[in-house]
Amino acid sequence: MPRLLRYVLRRIGLALVTLAGVVVFVFLLTHILPSNPAALRAGPLANAELIRKYEREMGLDQPLYVQFTRYAGEILSGNLGESWKTGQPVLKELGDRLPATLELAATAFAMALIIGVLLGVLAAVYAGTWIDQGVRLYATLGAAQALFWLALLCVHVFYYSLGWAPAPLDRLTIGVPEPPLVTGLFTVDSLLAGQFHTLLDALNHLWLPALVLAFVVSAPIVKMTRGSMLDTLNSDFVRTARAIGVSRRSVVVGDGLRNAFIPILTMIGIVFGYLIAGNVVVEKVFSWAGIGQYAWNALTINDFNAVQGFVILIAVIYVGINLAIDLAYGFIDPRIRLG
Repeated sequence: MPRLLRYVLRRIGLALVTLAGVVVFVFLLTHILPSNPAALRAGPLANAELIRKYEREMGLDQPLYVQFTRYAGEILSGNLGESWKTGQPVLKELGDRLPATLELAATAFAMALIIGVLLGVLAAVYAGTWIDQGVRLYATLGAAQALFWLALLCVHVFYYSLGWAPAPLDRLTIGVPEPPLVTGLFTVDSLLAGQFHTLLDALNHLWLPALVLAFVVSAPIVKMTRGSMLDTLNSDFVRTARAIGVSRRSVVVGDGLRNAFIPILTMIGIVFGYLIAGNVVVEKVFSWAGIGQYAWNALTINDFNAVQGFVILIAVIYVGINLAIDLAYGFIDPRIRLG
């Protein structure tokens, strides 16, 4: 069997084991918590008979291994259960809200990547100067911020005080028509439909929450880029390139950044996974109708099926992203041994 194929199969196997562990954890979590899911579903005014009825319907009167087998089988068939609040399939509700989260996360990711790599490269090229000190201060401030506090502060400053941002109420201003559904991304769909007024309104609602996320998640990218670039720029082959007269731009971009990109790529995977899972707070503050706000609302009313579905979806996305990055290593740097 070719070495690359063995590596791919091994990484896929590890990804499947990780997802299986998540499923087991999510299942056990609902049984460790003191709350009775049947009682929560029946409501605070339910009597004992109604609670026992729901326990039978939900299979809670069965042995634990029977419950897990049933739960795992439903997940494998694509059934994440129904929301106790709305009565709708959790998978459908998550699917309807996922494009909003992806739009916010992708925009924040693009901002964070551009800012983080540029500042990290500048700090490495001008190491020890005031530019380096300023970039390191930026990274420290970004890493030290509480996301909830920063989001509220930005709403107060840019909406209430300066009036530069619209009211933090969903993805479009009330009265602005939604574009025809194609991808679920308002910016893309409105552009495809030629609804430029909707496009501008969507961008106006998007930039501030994306900037809040980008400021926080760009900090580790700055640190990783700076450290990787410093190691590369101080390596022997870069010194040799400088000695034979290669231009500074070619050394920094062609040699330095390309060889420093492997550890940066690892950080990018972690950052994007955090953006998908960690924007719950930002979505709540800005009333952004994504899966983060959906999970927040589910937590407040103990909607276990919705919370379980959210955790499993995030696990699938996060494991998938990191699997893709692991497989990309061999194509970016042929020196990496995949055996």
